[in-house]
Amino acid sequence: MKKRNVGLAVLFSIITFGIYGIYWFVCLTNDSNTINPEEKTASGGLAIVLSLVTFGIYGIYWNYKLGKKLTGSGTLYLILSLIGLGIINYILGQSEINKYIEKSATDEQIAA
Repeated sequence: MKKRNVGLAVLFSIITFGIYGIYWFVCLTNDSNTINPEEKTASGGLAIVLSLVTFGIYGIYWNYKLGKKLTGSGTLYLILSLIGLGIINYILGQSEINKYIEKSATDEQIAA
């Protein structure tokens, strides 16, 4: 897992017309599966394919599961996805992953 700058990730997604957003989607999926394997969903690559094949329906489910894996409740993520603000889910998800990475690094320093 890698800590990512949320502002730069959004900027890169805009500059690359969404191509970086696809990469970010894959990374968010894989990182969230690593953090919470009990709520594991499809891998990042498979999640992209499923979103395309289902014309975005899997993407809505993915947003809900991302919230559930990282915060325990996916309701906010689902609502944001349904009203077309899915990029905010990416931001919230990456923020939670960054917090997890920082906490893990701090725990490792304390243990050492």
